[in-house]
This record gives sequence, C-alpha cells and structure tokens, in this order.
Amino acid sequence: MNWQEHIVSTPDVLKGKPRLKGTRLPVSLILGYLANGTTTEDLQRESPDLEPEDVAACLSYARDLSEFEVAV
Repeated sequence: MNWQEHIVSTPDVLKGKPRLKGTRLPVSLILGYLANGTTTEDLQRESPDLEPEDVAACLSYARDLSEFEVAV
C-alpha cells in the first residue's frame, strides 16, 4: 500500500493536517474511529465516498510514522 497516493497535507486545508486526498477527512479521525472499534463498513456508511483503500492508507501511514526514529 502506497499511502502517498491517498493522503495529502496542504497548509490551506485543515491547517496542514494529513487528510484523505479530495476530502476534508483527517487521517487522525479515521484512525480514531478504527481505534474505537468502528469497522471499515461502518465508516463507509457514514462517508459513502470513502474506499477501503483509503482506510488501508491511513493504517499504512500510521505504521510508517511509528517506525520513525529520532536521533539522540
């Protein structure tokens, strides 16, 4: 999964928060719903334009962020 195809960040939308391309849905919102047990199907009922690949991209993005290492 190449999350860069689905997630963008621009300073003029949502103050630069990462969001799903073509929407105002921040990645953090999707991840928060998933963390609380919401299924992809539930998310799609709430946002019909949301694709399963978008949800997978959010998870892939979070995985990449968790692998980030800070030099000390």
